[in-house]
Amino acid sequence: MEFEAINNFWTLINGKVDSWLETGIKILPNIVVALVVVLAFAIFARLTSRIVSKILHGAFESRQIADLLSAMSKVIVFVAGVFIALEFLGLTGTVTSLLAGAGILGLAIGFAFQDMTENLIAGIAMGIRKPFQIGDVLEAEGVFGTVKSINLRNTVVETFFGQLEIIPNKILFRNIVTNYTTTGERRIEIPVGISYADDVMHAAEVIKSALSEQKFVTKKDDLDVFAEGFGDSSVNLVVWFWIKYPGHTGFMKARHEAVHLIHQTLMENDILIPFPIRTLDFGAKGGEKLNTMLSQKDDSSQGST
Repeated sequence: MEFEAINNFWTLINGKVDSWLETGIKILPNIVVALVVVLAFAIFARLTSRIVSKILHGAFESRQIADLLSAMSKVIVFVAGVFIALEFLGLTGTVTSLLAGAGILGLAIGFAFQDMTENLIAGIAMGIRKPFQIGDVLEAEGVFGTVKSINLRNTVVETFFGQLEIIPNKILFRNIVTNYTTTGERRIEIPVGISYADDVMHAAEVIKSALSEQKFVTKKDDLDVFAEGFGDSSVNLVVWFWIKYPGHTGFMKARHEAVHLIHQTLMENDILIPFPIRTLDFGAKGGEKLNTMLSQKDDSSQGST
């Protein structure tokens, strides 16, 4: 009985091996064709990637986007070749399972790395739209400085305090970004107060005349001074002028020189910049003035003596 069982076992094994060999010999041409297809698509994918890379580098200024898209094209072509090779081997079910698995895996990765994916998509979108470039001065979400580098995930900004701020691209894509370099000019506003005894129009004219002679002031026709309102001790004015930005004279230096010039000009024209003063006056609308009340009090005290 034992020898018979062993014989049956070896007979089953030999049958299976013969069946596998027969099947292998039958599909051997398909295997060769499948390998040739994979090799051909691998070469074609590399050539496609080079061609796409050259085209995209000419179309996009962002090298990262061009490299990403060319790499994606290479992967897509190669994967298509693998699926075609599997079809030659008669593994249609395997191809369907792989596609379904790839879809599920991609969905899982998308949920797991949602922030990274969002930053990547935002980086690609900004690379196409180009709202700013390296070297631009921008302000966004409390960060104000010069753009140092841009990649697909984040943007590095050097603030005017010398710190490097790494901003995720999705924040720049979602929120308001002020680019001070786009127009090449920037307006400076300087508030100044003059006393109620001085002429507003005269003060505005002398300030405009002094600022218009400065080299750092551009758009001379748009230089202006406006009366903004009435303060506790002064008539409040606001001075508007434009500078080239970024330029030889920076924002802080231009504002410093303008404040100094306005101060000197008002002093030379005997126009007072008052400090806070509080006056008690009881003479408004029929009342008595404070000095009159005090003199009457002194008179009454002397008469009683």
